[in-house]
Amino acid sequence: MIDKQQTIQAYAKSANDTGSTAVQVALLTERINNLSRHLTENKKDKHGQRGLQLLNGQRRRLLKYLERTNYDEYIALTDQLSIRRGQRIVR
Repeated sequence: MIDKQQTIQAYAKSANDTGSTAVQVALLTERINNLSRHLTENKKDKHGQRGLQLLNGQRRRLLKYLERTNYDEYIALTDQLSIRRGQRIVR
């Protein structure tokens, strides 16, 4: 079960921060981990698998935005949440 308030407090930048990119990524990560545990027990839950793919895509887009706008925060957040990073292409 996800404790949403606790997650928001852990990743918020200020007292009223509930929608920053870091908070959104942390909440999505909690939901992804919860759904992944569910899918290991219920392998035939195809609707759950689709939901997991949608959540992963949303988190990936947010992380891509964070990488583009604030690279140091992106590195810190991915390390803190234990999220694998893709190869960064320097142009």
